[in-house]
Amino acid sequence: MSFAIDEAGWVRAAVPRPSPNFDARPEGVAPDLLVIHNISLPPEQFGGEAIAEFFQNRLDWNAHPFYEQIRDVRVSAHFLIRRDGALDQFVACASRAWHAGRSDFFGRARCNDFSIGIELEGSDTQPFTDAQYETLAALTASLVAHYRLTAIAGHSDIAPGRKTDPGPYFDWFRFKRQLDLPPEYFPYLGIDPLNA
Repeated sequence: MSFAIDEAGWVRAAVPRPSPNFDARPEGVAPDLLVIHNISLPPEQFGGEAIAEFFQNRLDWNAHPFYEQIRDVRVSAHFLIRRDGALDQFVACASRAWHAGRSDFFGRARCNDFSIGIELEGSDTQPFTDAQYETLAALTASLVAHYRLTAIAGHSDIAPGRKTDPGPYFDWFRFKRQLDLPPEYFPYLGIDPLNA
């Protein structure tokens, strides 16, 4: 499986769900880092449209008590991979999605400027599905080839102490085995980012 990507950075096989939460990358900056996250809304619950509604600023704040905690948050990611492996896209890869927040990749701050963000529908307490790994591997291979990405990291790697995703149930070694990429694409494997 591979994913065709158009000139603006929209994946043709993804369901387009445009988010208003994006802006332009700095002039002359192209993405070279892939950041993997997890998200579930409400927490630990899967399915439904809450994640898409959140990224599109359409979430019904009264639908669940947790939502009051994120009422003023404006975020997005380029992609969401659902539990069944289905792929949604919220922001074109040529644009800057708001997924990383305060972050640092080996001395390079503001990771949103130079990264592509993929959210996996999931949590820190449950394994991800086979379908998600298959879609993630295929999407990653396509993005690496199209944009010449040079590294892959978790949100917890670039925002240690602040973020924990994709969490302990994300199998980095399984993901790495699915890709034909050299080890330098995974600079945090075997490194504790809090002590790096």
